[in-house]
Amino acid sequence: GDSAFRYCMELTSITIPDSVTSIGHGAFWYCSSLTSINVDASSDTYSSINGVLFNKNMERLICFPNGKSGDYEIPDSVTCIGENAFYGCISLKSITIPDGVTSIGDWAFEYCERLTSITIPDSVTSIGEGAFYGCNSLKSITIPDSVTSIGKSAFSRCDSLTSITIPDGVTSIGEYAFEYCDSLTSIAIPDSVTSIGDNAFRYCMELTSITIPNSVTSIGDWAFEYCERLTS
Repeated sequence: GDSAFRYCMELTSITIPDSVTSIGHGAFWYCSSLTSINVDASSDTYSSINGVLFNKNMERLICFPNGKSGDYEIPDSVTCIGENAFYGCISLKSITIPDGVTSIGDWAFEYCERLTSITIPDSVTSIGEGAFYGCNSLKSITIPDSVTSIGKSAFSRCDSLTSITIPDGVTSIGEYAFEYCDSLTSIAIPDSVTSIGDNAFRYCMELTSITIPNSVTSIGDWAFEYCERLTS
């Protein structure tokens, strides 16, 4: 069920038998020592490779154990990075996303505190709500032209992010999208954007300039609150 093993902080490995057909939301959250989730090979519902949990056909990455460290390359079969899939993986340093991935789920990389850079492939069309929330070591990120929307809180509290290029395909910047990006100094918004959400750049305290195109017809409440160095 949901949160079944939450805060089992000494749990290092778990084996899931083929009888299991449902794993609840956040079942392994805060299992900070967990390095391996192993699924019985005869399971019709789930699979695992090197301790990482997938659905049976390995199109959806469900859970990367919190205790795994270093670099990780997502298998080419994956098309979807699931909701909270890498939540709280504080030792993960880098990740390679294959070209087949089309969606990055809500809060997928939340609090991956040591993740320094990531390249999103051209196949991705949506970045979910809070996808990179709290990735406070993330210094750079490349968003492809295929992305049309930046979700709510997508890059909130990315303290080390100094610059970001928003591609021409993006039409909306969600609420809190870049809130508390303390190192962000400037940003250019493309002509495709029509709306900037509430609190989108709140507490971007190093932001000195921003260019808003004529296409923008809506700027949300408190969008630039506490941007204390914004002069232009």
